[in-house]
Amino acid sequence: MRGVVAALAASVVLLTGCGSGPSAEGGFVGGDGSITIVPAAERRPAPQVTGELLGGGDFDSAELSGTVIVYNVWGSWCAPCRKEAPALQAASEATKGEALFVGINTRDLSPEPAEAFTRAFGVTFPSVYDPDGRELLKFGAQLPPSAIPSTIVVDAEGRVAARVLGEVTEATLRGLVEDVAAEA
Repeated sequence: MRGVVAALAASVVLLTGCGSGPSAEGGFVGGDGSITIVPAAERRPAPQVTGELLGGGDFDSAELSGTVIVYNVWGSWCAPCRKEAPALQAASEATKGEALFVGINTRDLSPEPAEAFTRAFGVTFPSVYDPDGRELLKFGAQLPPSAIPSTIVVDAEGRVAARVLGEVTEATLRGLVEDVAAEA
């Protein structure tokens, strides 16, 4: 009987982690979907993001001066990342010409699962392969390293303009991009 009670208690704990609020996955805590919009006068520079792209090639954000950039931090192991992938892809297509979307794939120990993720979800925008989280950590306090997925919108002047901790919808992301792009 004690074994049955312990199994039921463990099930309740596991099911509680599947709720809509913040959840722990692989040692990371999913965000709550909170959105932070930074007034232009208070914006700080985004870090220079560099690295190898999934599928080959290199990325250097310094080459994109004057461009609105949307960074999405994700991992193939992250259930909310899988859920939001179609919305990100749709937003990237809808705002083509206004912003460049770039993924930052974190904590995948090899590129194969991340590449499979992009194929499975039809993600066509590039992603920097960042297995040890170095690029993610460059954002410092602007982006908590434990909130996966997270999305940051960088204005054309290279400053962090908005942040979403957790899953983002297509409509929210389109609105953020359109607002930031309209500033230029």
